[in-house]
Amino acid sequence: MKIRRSVLGLAAIAAFAFAAVGPASAQGAYPERPITMVVPFPAGGSTDLVARVVAEKMSQDLGQQIVVDNRGGAGGNVGAAAAAKADPDGYTILMGTVATHALNPALYKKMPYDPVKDFAPISLLVVVPNVLVVNPDFPAHSVAELIALLKAKPGEYSYASSGNGTPLHLSGELFKTMAGVDMVHVPYKGAGPALIDVMGGHVPIMFDNLPSSTEHIKAGKLRGLAVTTAERAPSMPDLPTIAESGLPGYETYTWNALFAPAGTPPDVIAKLNEAALQALADPDVQAKLQGFGAQVKGSTPNELAAHVRAELAKWAPVVKTSGAQID
Repeated sequence: MKIRRSVLGLAAIAAFAFAAVGPASAQGAYPERPITMVVPFPAGGSTDLVARVVAEKMSQDLGQQIVVDNRGGAGGNVGAAAAAKADPDGYTILMGTVATHALNPALYKKMPYDPVKDFAPISLLVVVPNVLVVNPDFPAHSVAELIALLKAKPGEYSYASSGNGTPLHLSGELFKTMAGVDMVHVPYKGAGPALIDVMGGHVPIMFDNLPSSTEHIKAGKLRGLAVTTAERAPSMPDLPTIAESGLPGYETYTWNALFAPAGTPPDVIAKLNEAALQALADPDVQAKLQGFGAQVKGSTPNELAAHVRAELAKWAPVVKTSGAQID
């Protein structure tokens, strides 16, 4: 109900913004052509899954196709920078994440964009738990068994992530610090390739977003040990949290949100926000997102702006403590 009420409220905001902008917007009804949604990670990962579900429904509501454009690289920086530099006309939008808008500014010495100044927030979409998984043949069947194994054989086992400095990498580093264990980090260019190698037995352990691992866990191709959020995930209630499995206070997660280049007209932002909230309010979209572990949120542009500022403040000290930095 909260999301549906937000849709009505944003519809009013969109109407007001259209009236306020006036003749400049009267040149044509937006959108008049397909919209590109830049996903700054390869296909197959959590961000890609969320993007495709939301884009499909938004396309129906807007009357124009939203084309997903996967542009992976540099922990999301390549795609985010491309979106930031696009024309601010509403025809290029970004599926941003905690990596592109909170972690990378603390990790990278040189950023190709400013996460606040270079983007116009549209809407927060979902919050996504991370999950600790292992290959089904790996001897550990619980977090406690994994910690015991890693302590017995320090540095002998490796864990995969979707890339250096990603939320999944930092999930692993936080785990190592809190558990007092040593694992070798193996970064990949996205969650998709990493999952393939973990399921193939090339790397035994991985921290992944729950959405991209859910079906593999259900199919027995991965063994889920625990989720990284403070509470269990409703989609997989039998999986304990890492915090309740021997590491009290452990918590990491990611999120997805829509952004446009800074300078995009307010009426266009309002229309995109309305379409995003309508998509999130759709029962089929909710079922798909919740089915692979994503927790549906939704927000106004101002609420997303405040969220980004809070996340930047939260993650900067975590990154500093981890010692992770990328040139």
